[in-house]
Amino acid sequence: MAAEMVAPSWMHEQITAQEYDSWSEEQCAGIEIVDGMVVVSPSASKRHNRLARILANGLDVAAGPGWNADTDFDVRLQDVPLTNRRPDVVVYRAETIDVAPTRPEHVLLVAEVVSPGSETTDRIVKVDQYAKAGIGFYWRIEQALTGVPLVYTYVLDLATKSYREGDVFTGVVKVVAPFPVEIDLGQI
Repeated sequence: MAAEMVAPSWMHEQITAQEYDSWSEEQCAGIEIVDGMVVVSPSASKRHNRLARILANGLDVAAGPGWNADTDFDVRLQDVPLTNRRPDVVVYRAETIDVAPTRPEHVLLVAEVVSPGSETTDRIVKVDQYAKAGIGFYWRIEQALTGVPLVYTYVLDLATKSYREGDVFTGVVKVVAPFPVEIDLGQI
């Protein structure tokens, strides 16, 4: 006789910001909260993680002392209902390094590396959420079959709270905004 699987309550009940803030980092790893509901993300591939790290390292060096670039932490888009996203790369104000939660007003740029299973979320849902939250720049990295990633850049239109399409890069990203940077993502 097989044992019955019982899903924990957090998998089928909305949680509040206060409840989430009481969880350990281990409990928060690998999940996002959307409209108060836990969304579990599968583990990323080594290629995905390497792309995110190369991008974060390049942005961190180019950003200067006022900004940091990092990977794998929450950005609190709204408190009620709770929506926390965990972008693959976040450029945020250096002075907020010890401020939790990280909020959109702390963030200059977010980037998502698209993986199998995250296509719709990264191409449509997160674009809208990040824009409505007021994050100035969104980059989407597509893992092309050729192995050379495509980078789509977007700039926030403050009047409409939506992103305008920017440049598209193959392998090497070379931009002047939000600050000058050149990053070779083809080096993976």
